[in-house]
Amino acid sequence: MSNEGNKTPRKIDESTKSTAGTMPAARSSGWKRLLSKRWVFPAAYMAAAAIIVTILWLNAGGQGKDSEQAIPGQASADVGAGTDATASPEAAPVAATGETLRWPVDKLESYKTTLSFYDASAPEEERQAAMIEHDNTFYPHTAIDLARKDGKDFNVQAALSGKVTVAEQTPTNGFEVHIQHAGGYETVYQSLKDVKVQVGQEVEQGDVIGAAGQSTLESAEGVHVHFEVLSNDQSVNPATLIKDE
Repeated sequence: MSNEGNKTPRKIDESTKSTAGTMPAARSSGWKRLLSKRWVFPAAYMAAAAIIVTILWLNAGGQGKDSEQAIPGQASADVGAGTDATASPEAAPVAATGETLRWPVDKLESYKTTLSFYDASAPEEERQAAMIEHDNTFYPHTAIDLARKDGKDFNVQAALSGKVTVAEQTPTNGFEVHIQHAGGYETVYQSLKDVKVQVGQEVEQGDVIGAAGQSTLESAEGVHVHFEVLSNDQSVNPATLIKDE
């Protein structure tokens, strides 16, 4: 009796071990068959990539900006529309001395505008007239170009006191000068035939910085000055900042 009592539990133990060992083996075999399929890893990779892209898109919040591009071969009336090129600051630049921005020439009545600032809110005809063409591509004009009515040469003056940051000759714009002013303002003078200032020089309003000339980019205008105003690196219409003289 004692021997038979010892065998019974042993058989139960063996049966239990066999059953417990059989189930994992079946599961393991199933996973091996699945992973052996050629499509499994590419499918898993694509699913993971899709999840990552979705997360990145959600984090971006759809806030990407559509870049404004010039249109090759045609002057589109919508080029530059809605850009900061037409934005006007709340206040005109004022120097520490109390100066306000002025035109870069003496006796404005002796001058004419040869090319206007591109205003996206202006009528289509005016927008078309404020485009410049280069290499079969049209761009909004971000400045006001001035020339003497009699076509004579003239000196170009600093429109506001400040520090010269650029004084150089360029391939398409002739000589050009940049002057940095307080409050994030900068004035740019292009189409010059020479410069009379140097980088790092402090200039006062009315100082002669060069002589008007011609440029490859705006050759049809003859002798003129390209006068541009930037506010925090964005072009603004000089006429909206200058008080009537």
